[in-house]
Amino acid sequence: MNVLGIIASGVAALFITVALAKSARRVALRPHVPNEPGGRAPRAEALRRTGGATAVLGVGTATGVALWLGAADDAAGSVGGLLAGAGIVAALGLVHDLKPLRTALRLGVQIAAATLVVCLAGLPPAAGVLAALWIVLVTNAFALLDHADGLLTAVGLVTAAGLLTCALVGGAPALALLPATLVAGLAGFLLHTWHPARLRLGAAGAQFTGFAMAASGALIQAAAPSGRAAWAALPALATVALADSALVLISRRRAARSPLRDTDDHIAHRLRRVRVTVPGAAVLTTLWAAVPVATGTLVYADLLHPAWLLLPLAGTAAAVFALLRIPAYAPPRTAPPRTGSSRTTPSRTAAARRTQTSGVGAAIPAAASAPGAKASAPGQGAPAARTAAGHPTVPPPPTGRPAAEAAAAAAERS
Repeated sequence: MNVLGIIASGVAALFITVALAKSARRVALRPHVPNEPGGRAPRAEALRRTGGATAVLGVGTATGVALWLGAADDAAGSVGGLLAGAGIVAALGLVHDLKPLRTALRLGVQIAAATLVVCLAGLPPAAGVLAALWIVLVTNAFALLDHADGLLTAVGLVTAAGLLTCALVGGAPALALLPATLVAGLAGFLLHTWHPARLRLGAAGAQFTGFAMAASGALIQAAAPSGRAAWAALPALATVALADSALVLISRRRAARSPLRDTDDHIAHRLRRVRVTVPGAAVLTTLWAAVPVATGTLVYADLLHPAWLLLPLAGTAAAVFALLRIPAYAPPRTAPPRTGSSRTTPSRTAAARRTQTSGVGAAIPAAASAPGAKASAPGQGAPAARTAAGHPTVPPPPTGRPAAEAAAAAAERS
């Protein structure tokens, strides 16, 4: 397949994706029916959630037409397997968007799709098993990046561009067909999924993107010429996706949470907690992904020594360690301790209140009695003054001087 065919397929994928996404966006943002409560109709919300199907249709249609025209005769089986496997996981993701499926079922379908890819590519059994496991791992790692507006679309665009370059440099232009159409499709869909997102990739678009990149990387590595460091260069292209998965697994293991229960503990979520905006989190993560992608591409092209890959890997490890220090989970709410008084009966509570009131009234010192006043009976406290409502009043604090000195001071003032 020549470069002109790759360019034509990419342009076709771009126009198809833009046209379909624009139509889906127009329907999703259409004013709701007045009789329906809420801001949008249910079908509009479903379109926003499954908007990634437009990118899948754009990329799949352009790639399928190119295969039908004989653009990849030298590797038609490999490219056809790539497209078929990606279509299977995309259909599974679309069903999951409409009705959530169990994790075991999704993993089983992904393993079957990966097995189909490696069988049609004609890989040896040992290499095929490793490639299938790698495809399933990277597919789910990239799908987990779809947790913020525009994040997976931008990171996938950069990663697919790296795969396209590696395929062209390695002398496998047929394997560059799907990465080329994927770059164009994601570029056409990026405007709709950028913050604030009008459409979302959803499980269909996320799994299709992850599977297409993972399977393309595995087949490009298998078809790499001898002497190239493809074993180290191509896995580096998935550094950010694998770093996000490692961050999530480590943090959930520390917090004793289920690794399968999705919460707000991914890269963009932690960046948001340090006051980074949603577009800023997508830009920072994309720049982070661009460093290992560029380094891996240069290593694959024999322009850099494989030891240079240690720099982005070390930076990624440091970034994951720094993100782990950002709290991702809210502290558990603790109930206030229950005291013994809360379990007492109402009669005992009222008696305790009366006892406390009488004790407080006895503890308040009585004011000096006026001349001629009748003293209280022995053994009885002075009667406390009360308001018209019957509540006891608190007398002014004592001056600390004897009564005789106070009377003399008053006579002098008069």
